[in-house]
Amino acid sequence: MSDTYLSSRTVLVTGATSGIGHETARQLAERGATVLLHGRTTEEARAAADRLIATAGVDAGRLCTYGADFTRLDEVETLARKVITEHPHLDVLVNNAGMAAPERHTVTADGNEIAFQVNFLAHYLLTCLLEPALTSDPGGRVVNVSSALHRTASIQWSDPNRARRYSRLAAYAQSQLALTVFAADPRVTAVSVHPGVCDTALLPLYSHEGVSPAEGAAHVVRLCDPAVEIVNGAYYDRDERVDPAPAATEDRTVRRLNKLADLLVDRTA
Repeated sequence: MSDTYLSSRTVLVTGATSGIGHETARQLAERGATVLLHGRTTEEARAAADRLIATAGVDAGRLCTYGADFTRLDEVETLARKVITEHPHLDVLVNNAGMAAPERHTVTADGNEIAFQVNFLAHYLLTCLLEPALTSDPGGRVVNVSSALHRTASIQWSDPNRARRYSRLAAYAQSQLALTVFAADPRVTAVSVHPGVCDTALLPLYSHEGVSPAEGAAHVVRLCDPAVEIVNGAYYDRDERVDPAPAATEDRTVRRLNKLADLLVDRTA
């Protein structure tokens, strides 16, 4: 990979203030991309950009910062509007922001189970709203940072908020399955990737030790490279394309999930 292969590309990375998202932003910026760093607040995003400028020698002109709390869908809408105004042409959207589901069942102000909203619904809404920027030129793509845990999941269609039976692992896995299924949506070319078990805040969900976030991020960055051909809906385990859970390849499930998500984010098609 040449170090300038992304020089004319603009990439938005959600959850770019720590872990894999921060490393992904760093590696993209080092390869010459213009990186839009998203954080929960503008202050957190600015602090992350300042760290990259100070520690990785990244040119400040390559970084733009945005804040939006994904537990509030109105902030996601505001973020999308701002991005489209300032960057009407977006090459890649990296849907990376994520959280472990809390021990106790928690519902956002929008009325959704918190992990389902932060990990999936907010990204669903953001992707839909950014579609005009992503498709302004051929080749725009979405990279969903998913998880191998999506294989253990099922989407509870009649109770996506898991109000009746809540387990944090099941809630987290459901959000990752939804994100993986969503990659097969035909509107924008998208793939999902399990970056490996990395030493980030989500590590306790998986095991005791993991590889560095930089190693995980490299698998994400590779899929941002226009020279890497991707197939819509493909799923990668690190750098290898493998079959996702069967649900992620069923047209009916993709349509059903879009319908559910539109309802939950209050989007009228």
